[in-house]
Amino acid sequence: MAELSIVWFRGDLRLDDHPALCAGVKRGAVLPLYVLEPCDAAGGWPPGGASRWWLHHSLASLSSDLERLGSPLVLRRGRALEVLEDVVGSSGATAVFWNRRYDPAGVAVDRGVKAALKARGLEVRSFRGGVLWEPWEVETKGGDPYRVFTPFHRRIIEQEREDEPLEAPAAAVAPELAVRGDALEELGLLPRLDWADGFGARWVPGEGGAREKLERFLDDSVNGYGERRDRPDVRGTSRLSPHLRHGEISPRRVRRAVRDALGGGGSAKDHRHFLREIAWREFAWHLLYHFPKTPDEPLRPEYASFPWTRDEALLEAWKRGRTGYPLVDAGMRELWATGWMHNRVRMLVASFLVKHLLQPWQEGARWFWDTLVDADLANNTLGWQWAAGCGADAAPYFRVFNPTLQARKFDPEGAYIARWVPELAGLAPGHRHAPFEAPEACLREAGVVLGETYPAPLIAHQEGRARALDAWERFRERGQG
Repeated sequence: MAELSIVWFRGDLRLDDHPALCAGVKRGAVLPLYVLEPCDAAGGWPPGGASRWWLHHSLASLSSDLERLGSPLVLRRGRALEVLEDVVGSSGATAVFWNRRYDPAGVAVDRGVKAALKARGLEVRSFRGGVLWEPWEVETKGGDPYRVFTPFHRRIIEQEREDEPLEAPAAAVAPELAVRGDALEELGLLPRLDWADGFGARWVPGEGGAREKLERFLDDSVNGYGERRDRPDVRGTSRLSPHLRHGEISPRRVRRAVRDALGGGGSAKDHRHFLREIAWREFAWHLLYHFPKTPDEPLRPEYASFPWTRDEALLEAWKRGRTGYPLVDAGMRELWATGWMHNRVRMLVASFLVKHLLQPWQEGARWFWDTLVDADLANNTLGWQWAAGCGADAAPYFRVFNPTLQARKFDPEGAYIARWVPELAGLAPGHRHAPFEAPEACLREAGVVLGETYPAPLIAHQEGRARALDAWERFRERGQG
């Protein structure tokens, strides 16, 4: 009888470049297992609604792929150790393999599982499958973790290793004994209301969708990436983030594909620029692993006493895209409709919330976590602490984005605004960025009534900027800035 290994899938829902799966197939028979763990096992960060929608469809795709491979996916609900012990007992497995997690709750669960299963005499092995560099492999000359991206990036370039992605197994041997599983629908991942209806028109979860996204990007968008990546009105980015977040494609495969594409021609600068974004993802996981409290607490502890105002009405207007600033509102509405938002716009809406509106960055991080299909705890934490000036490599708090100037620079014709704020589409492109500055006759002709068909600004830019700077000065005067 072939030795049986459980391959425990988590945030790595693919067959390609899957070290744990390859190790299991090489050893003998494999039992692919996915466990939906209870919310309290996630350390306060269980998957949000948008991520759960994606997870449902990604698991369906993975299940089909594994069926074709020859060993079906078993789905279970429950605590990881309890489920694994039960599956070991009912299947006769003698080994459990997985690709490592790096979030605080995942690390804690995995350590406990590994110790308990080893104590039972099982072979237990974990692998690097979701990052290019283990967080503990990159350190300063003094042996500390990095807090600034540029020296971190320089260091990983110096330590560059050309480990190639693993090809997906051609076939797998299934377990001899049947193991009980739950139906995908029993996991309850899909929303009860139809708020996610628009997601399916935009996204194709699963490994096949990830490959298609990567190929399209390399064919159509990587050349010119450096100039187009900041434009939400054009398709200038890869949109691979939700596929990376759910592990439907590995960063190693992405890096290899980008380098292969460069060999076929194109701009080396654009390709390097894109790979730099992959390095930012590595930096985010490096930070989260070494500073595990940062999803809830600022990396710079003095910012715990920053004078936020906490106003539910302002927060709700921001969530619903009703701030009166068209580019901010366009981004928030795109987020709600599609589960995604362009990164340049993410920076703006985050800045607007924590500076113009003086709301705590944690509130924004929680909203993004629930509504983004690419809600990644490391990137989400890094981005929001960057906006609030309290994290690694952060933008200074006193640097306040002007929403109107940002709109004119990055959405020059107002096409992105017109798409997501259709009540302003009738305005001439030059007035879409700031309808509150448009002549009354232009507003009337376009059917725009500020405060009725479209909100007036929650706060004037200069007033919001002054209030943010005043909060910053009060913070500094207490000797904490």
